[in-house]
Amino acid sequence: MTEPTILTARADAVFSITLNRPAQRNAMSLEMVTALRAALTQAESDPETRIILLRGAAGNFCAGGDIADMAAARAQPAGAGADPIAQLSEQFGHLCAAFAKSPKPVIAILEGAVIGGGFGLACVADIAIATENVKFRLTETTLGLIPAQIAPFLVARLGFSIANRLALTAATLNGWHAHDIGLVHDIAESPADLEEILKTTIIAIKKSPPGALAATKSLLRRAASERPEALIRDAADLFAQAARGAEAQEGMMAFLQKRAPSWAETTK
Repeated sequence: MTEPTILTARADAVFSITLNRPAQRNAMSLEMVTALRAALTQAESDPETRIILLRGAAGNFCAGGDIADMAAARAQPAGAGADPIAQLSEQFGHLCAAFAKSPKPVIAILEGAVIGGGFGLACVADIAIATENVKFRLTETTLGLIPAQIAPFLVARLGFSIANRLALTAATLNGWHAHDIGLVHDIAESPADLEEILKTTIIAIKKSPPGALAATKSLLRRAASERPEALIRDAADLFAQAARGAEAQEGMMAFLQKRAPSWAETTK
């Protein structure tokens, strides 16, 4: 029986998605892309899920796109319609965009190989936790290709100058280098340290209610590309909606009563 390309599980409001092609260092096939889109939809539609956790099996996050899929697409004629290679690329682009705009916080655990498309997927996570010996690399140009679908997310995460240098030189970054440029937020020095950082991060996120987190993520995405003056009216309306909502009522009442709000009472 063929192993599934991803594994999913939910525990304590965390929906875990594990890339599961260890023999290929979790290289991303079209089958995996499709499975990841379905898993993300499942996590977002589950009211019990508050956090999405993305990681790879067997010590690697993701070694990029699957060369076999690329070869199969290249063997098909472009024809009069969309090029099969373009269609393959587009599917991965939709996956990255879907994770980037998810209303639920996305945490990525980054170990081993984080290459090409895997690098791009790391950039769409809200919070990235990496090991010291992780290896980040953009290898597309060394293969005569371009980092097509991940380019917007690289620039958004790293800024143009750093993204440009990494894409043009295919330089390898370890965890500390990635931390220095803002690609990752925390570095784990051991497996136990990794799990402790993850636990602390989950607890911190659970201190805020899901509605406020979703609205904040949406507003910050807009703030990254729109002028501040253009956001003033919408931000004011969104603030008023939040202030009049049940979450704010509970949060402010809990503050006044010196107790934990309802959404944090079961935090572990």
